[in-house]
Amino acid sequence: MSLSDLPGPVPDPAVVRGGATTALADPVTPVRPIWITGVVLVNLGINAAFSGPLQVLLGQQAAHFDEGQKEAILALVTGCGAAVSLVANPLFGAFSDRTTSRFGRRVPWVLIGAILGAVALIALAGAPNVAVMTVFWCLVQAGVNAMYAAIFAAIPDRVPVPQRGSVGGLAAMGQTVGILVGVVIAAVVAGNFAAGYWVCAAALLAGVVLYLFKGDDQPLPQQERAPFRMWPFFKGFWVSPKRYPDFAWAWLTRLLVSTGNHMVTIYLLFFLTDAVHLKETEGIEPGNGVLVLTGLYAVMVIITSVLGGRLSDRMGKRKPLVIASSVIIAAASLILAFTPTWIGALAGAVVLGIGFGAYLAVDFALISQVLPAALDRGRDLGVINIANSLPQVWAPGIAFLFVKQWEGGYVSLYVAAAIIGLMGAVFVVKIKSVD
Repeated sequence: MSLSDLPGPVPDPAVVRGGATTALADPVTPVRPIWITGVVLVNLGINAAFSGPLQVLLGQQAAHFDEGQKEAILALVTGCGAAVSLVANPLFGAFSDRTTSRFGRRVPWVLIGAILGAVALIALAGAPNVAVMTVFWCLVQAGVNAMYAAIFAAIPDRVPVPQRGSVGGLAAMGQTVGILVGVVIAAVVAGNFAAGYWVCAAALLAGVVLYLFKGDDQPLPQQERAPFRMWPFFKGFWVSPKRYPDFAWAWLTRLLVSTGNHMVTIYLLFFLTDAVHLKETEGIEPGNGVLVLTGLYAVMVIITSVLGGRLSDRMGKRKPLVIASSVIIAAASLILAFTPTWIGALAGAVVLGIGFGAYLAVDFALISQVLPAALDRGRDLGVINIANSLPQVWAPGIAFLFVKQWEGGYVSLYVAAAIIGLMGAVFVVKIKSVD
């Protein structure tokens, strides 16, 4: 849906009565540090509330219900949650696009999502059985995805193009710090998963406070919103590659790079156990090895997301850095493939973090410049986020085929991951409207 779908004369998207700027105007004024801090904290809160359960608490709760079936329970719960996220992100993005609240389009959905997510986390702490646990985790997914959709759409709403790399990098930093905070929360509660859910809920609510008061969302005037019609609304989730080829290429490149990244990380514990033989060669428990590698990876993501985003803003170019970061990600895969040692794993984690941090920041800035219409930013970014979520669904199956069914082992898995990531780098060249 775009302004051209409105009946009658097409209004100027940058002005309304009296010449005031609207929610659909291309931003030109740099955002203030306090607004950026609010966005970073929302991302931190979302990922703390999301990663703590996903990494630790859900597994502990699954074991509480049935130790012998904990793997199956965890797969059921997380699989249902992933299915909800695929739908919720673009759907809530579209809802926020149509919101005409006096508080703006995005702020209300950050608040609604935070309340839903926090209430569901607290309820999850007291879930009496697996079925209820699954329902409440799905509600957590719905809440945090409503927040994701709104907060990411707020960036192209408010941030001018020359500043988007920097802001995207800081948002990526907030995500990564949030993941670490979530894992720390789970570790601190030491097996008390119910307490962990309460702390995660508190982190989620605390993360949104600054943004709620300093979001400065521009309200969408009622006359700029097309009447709701069911078929056009759902049809709008299909963004024609023929009409918007740059958007389609951006979606495909994000899908490929994300798939390669998930293929690298999904079997990391088993790689350290079965290929590196970490306990026998270094006397280190594989689980502890995963924590060390994750920490190194996270530190590098934090650093390079900020630096990479800022560099792309200064260069005024996105594609060269997206291509370079994709190549670095592929190089990390090859290090793991051909150096199955603890030193090789450490080097691979560092290189992967360097590449993926820069990629997150710069690719987001690039994507924000190929969105089809200002009126549909939330929906279209939700469609982009499907490219992030789908690899979480199929990467474990692809990894299983390479390691077990096709007997290629971890060398074939990581070489394939490198090739898939490099394909993403190649297709970035197809984007014509962004340098």
